[in-house]
Amino acid sequence: MVDELGAGFAWQVGVWERMAQVYEREIDRRFVPVIETLVNHAMLRPGEAVLDLGTGTGSVAILAATKVGQTGRIMAIDISPEMLAIAEARIRALSLVNVELAEGRAEAVPVPADSFDAVLASLSLMYVIDRAAAAREIARILRPSGRFVAAVWASPEDADIVMFQQTAGGFSPTPPVPGMGPGALADPQPFLAQLAAVGLTASYQTDVTSFQFPNFAEAWAALAGVTTAALDASIQEQAKAAVMDRMWPSPSSPREFRNATHIITASKPP
Repeated sequence: MVDELGAGFAWQVGVWERMAQVYEREIDRRFVPVIETLVNHAMLRPGEAVLDLGTGTGSVAILAATKVGQTGRIMAIDISPEMLAIAEARIRALSLVNVELAEGRAEAVPVPADSFDAVLASLSLMYVIDRAAAAREIARILRPSGRFVAAVWASPEDADIVMFQQTAGGFSPTPPVPGMGPGALADPQPFLAQLAAVGLTASYQTDVTSFQFPNFAEAWAALAGVTTAALDASIQEQAKAAVMDRMWPSPSSPREFRNATHIITASKPP
């Protein structure tokens, strides 16, 4: 099991390292509705300490920093050094002094217990290898009365981005560890049970967020180009054809992605 987890973690880091530039260029701006929804649900207040779990290129940390103000602090962790380098450049350009970045993963957060008023996780829990361990860590690092807010995608039938990525991903080799990916928490109930098992009161609601691509080629480059780059050219074409057949019959036309988005919330007892 340890070797399996290690292989899965190394595989994930490699994927996100390759995705970092594309994520900053194409994905960040399209995920703004999810980020804003997440932060609004967190109801952050000036002076609070907040952990951004799986910060990526820093978008959640940057928005959260404006909510907690100069008297508050944000710690943002990610498994990808390349993602963190982009986040650091963005934070430096904005002259934010209340954001700290660090390498870290949800299963082993590098902070003492009772450190944060809120923990946020925007579209990162779906890629956590051991979500039971992540639930324990969230409970450990939250202060009494602290809160946890996460955003995850729903099922492919209800979230176009999941349908796109699962269809394309069906042509790629099986990942080292099962149970990870954009639709991994389409049913949030098992994770809610893991949160409840560590003493957190948890629930979820579903909102719909959306973004658009002007044509299929740009969507493919942003959402599948990196992860399918190592495939044989003929397999790539089969993957593209499958996605177009399922959801993009006119590849030169724009398409709106409507994505049911589960907002998971949990609280720690006083």
